[in-house]
Amino acid sequence: MIRVLFFGPVAERVGARELQLEFKPGMSLQDVVTHIQARHAQAFGLVSFIAVNNAQTKDMQMPLNDRDEIAFMSKFSGG
Repeated sequence: MIRVLFFGPVAERVGARELQLEFKPGMSLQDVVTHIQARHAQAFGLVSFIAVNNAQTKDMQMPLNDRDEIAFMSKFSGG
């Protein structure tokens, strides 16, 4: 399984803080993005950062492994 986390306004638009996706051999980050975006397009306008296993990435072709964790976050500010 792939654990998908959503934070802040992205979570609000998805209506969940976490989803589980079935892992399939050969799966890439782009596959997950495409799957989630098809169901929650309104949330993806807010996504500014994507992390895989706590490391920020922009590599949509990154291969995934079973039990990976992907986080989608919007820009944030605070002090």
